[in-house]
Amino acid sequence: MGNSGSAVKVCTDHQGGINWLSLSPDGQRLLTGSEDGTARLWSTADSQCHGHFQGHESYITFCHLENEAAFTCSADHTIRKWDVVTGQCLAIYRGHTSIVNRILVAKDYLFSGSYDRTARCWSVDKEKQIQEFRGHRNCVLTLAHYSSRDVLEEEEEEEEEEEKVSRDLLVTGSTDCTVKVWWVSSGRCYQTLLGHTGAVLCLILDAPNRELFSGSTDYTIRTWNIVTGEQLKVFKEHQGSVICLELVNRHLYSGSADRTVKCWFVDTGERIQTYKAHKHSVSTLKYHAGILFTGSGDACARAFNSRSGVLQKIFRGHKFIINCIQIHNELLYTASHDGTLRVWDIRGICKRNKRRPKKERSVQGRSSQKGSLARLFNNKVGCMIQQENGE
Repeated sequence: MGNSGSAVKVCTDHQGGINWLSLSPDGQRLLTGSEDGTARLWSTADSQCHGHFQGHESYITFCHLENEAAFTCSADHTIRKWDVVTGQCLAIYRGHTSIVNRILVAKDYLFSGSYDRTARCWSVDKEKQIQEFRGHRNCVLTLAHYSSRDVLEEEEEEEEEEEKVSRDLLVTGSTDCTVKVWWVSSGRCYQTLLGHTGAVLCLILDAPNRELFSGSTDYTIRTWNIVTGEQLKVFKEHQGSVICLELVNRHLYSGSADRTVKCWFVDTGERIQTYKAHKHSVSTLKYHAGILFTGSGDACARAFNSRSGVLQKIFRGHKFIINCIQIHNELLYTASHDGTLRVWDIRGICKRNKRRPKKERSVQGRSSQKGSLARLFNNKVGCMIQQENGE
């Protein structure tokens, strides 16, 4: 059943649950956003808190960390940008009229999704709203971004004359059961992807292969051609809401409220592995060096051999749901609704795992949602998911 592990460090500085955990691109810092309305900056070198960002008037739902700046969004309807060195608030982005639950930074753009049924695009540097994307009939829960240059051939690009100023596109998933693709420059809806019969909780994009994957409370994962809008496949074996997705080497990993993770071969739609042992919903997952790490509502993190499905280790110590995990330098970081950030040594697991794929390509960085329910457990969607577990 796997060995139990003890944390090498427990960080207890927050006074409320941690809703999200972000790792900087250079791997030097971590950012946590909390129910206590603050964000904290941590060094991966010593796991010490080196920054405390205060100013939001309500809980922080999500955060994103760049090398030079940190971004947080909140139930106070705003987004803030912070200097990671001084802790100073550099900008406040105002305009949303309800909880902002997702942000995504891409190029010079800052994208946001809200319970006010809109997504918005902001200039990162000018503290100015550039575009509003209006058309969803309910909350915008998840975001992804790509450029048409990543997916369109030259002759196809010529057909989109009116969008030549900017070829950036935003993808939004909503509780209205739809996924929409928008031209950033005009705010025009390029595609509406219809098929889901439940809220869309997570998105992951594979632009080079022109594919988008969406997970929903209808228990399915669907894959779409992001150029034509065609639905390509439906993955149907889950018995609960699909909460999180990870794509590595044409293998799709899906975490669900049915207490399992499943691995699918994208090219055929075949389910090739099921990872069990969770006692509650799988809220977050991450693939690393042939190992699948998961976080669950049962307050445990787990490590599975990704090929065999064998449980290799259980990480116990948290008291509530693990909302997000990150991995850096063979250390596992877990952030929980119990308010703690825990650090675990995973060198032993990595050494024991001998069957590592030679070339691993994880699709990440373009999607804002690869992990936890976080705030969803405290709203109607979260209540619905908990009911599936018989609570």
